[in-house]
Amino acid sequence: MGRGRVELKRIENKINRQVTFSKRRNGLLKKAYELSVLCDAEVALIIFSSRGKLYEFGSSGTTKTLERYQGCCFSPQENANERETQSWYQEVSKLKAKYEYLQRTQRHLLGEDLGPLSVKELQNLEKQLEGALVQARQRKTQIMIEQMEELRRKERQLGDMNKQLKIKVSLEMSSLEAEGQGHRALPSPWNSCGLTGNSLFPMHIDSQPNAMECDAEPVLHIGYHHQFVPSEGPSGSAPSSMAIESNFIQGWAL
Repeated sequence: MGRGRVELKRIENKINRQVTFSKRRNGLLKKAYELSVLCDAEVALIIFSSRGKLYEFGSSGTTKTLERYQGCCFSPQENANERETQSWYQEVSKLKAKYEYLQRTQRHLLGEDLGPLSVKELQNLEKQLEGALVQARQRKTQIMIEQMEELRRKERQLGDMNKQLKIKVSLEMSSLEAEGQGHRALPSPWNSCGLTGNSLFPMHIDSQPNAMECDAEPVLHIGYHHQFVPSEGPSGSAPSSMAIESNFIQGWAL
């Protein structure tokens, strides 16, 4: 049985479309080579895949054949603007193909659209990812080391500031202690008055051995009113000291 007629339309299955493209591309390149050898013809073939990949064949060089083609198609009387437009068109086509190639490479690096890749291409992609991972780790380690050095430098600065503050505080405490000792060394006016006996209200000390010495000076009594009782004579009245004692008791009783 012979092969059936193939319907010419776009193949919807992605894998089948890629396989068909590879087979027919190789066959077309082979036919162009055979034509150039058998017929001594100058053949140039340019193929762009659906993903923007370029395949070309030139029996005398693709660039040379294109220049010859431009020379045949454009007469010398044509405007130079048209040639410039054609060159810009070619440049745009190249940039577009490069852009698509970069997009495809980016998708591969992200782990997307890996179905059409062969084992060798996957191995190359794996090596690229491993190299990128090593560089990223080295950069991360370098940044962490720099941050640690910066933190150590700040720690040393804070330590020096702490030492300076401790020295300053110790000096201030020493000066305050010296001033306090100077104030304690000054004589107290209350102590001096008590020692010299010039105080208006001398302290009554119960521990004196002779109580008569304390009665020699006037004593301030609080809590009663002192009443003077005149003496009636040495024989008919009590002593003045007893009257004072009786008034003292009555005052506290009130």
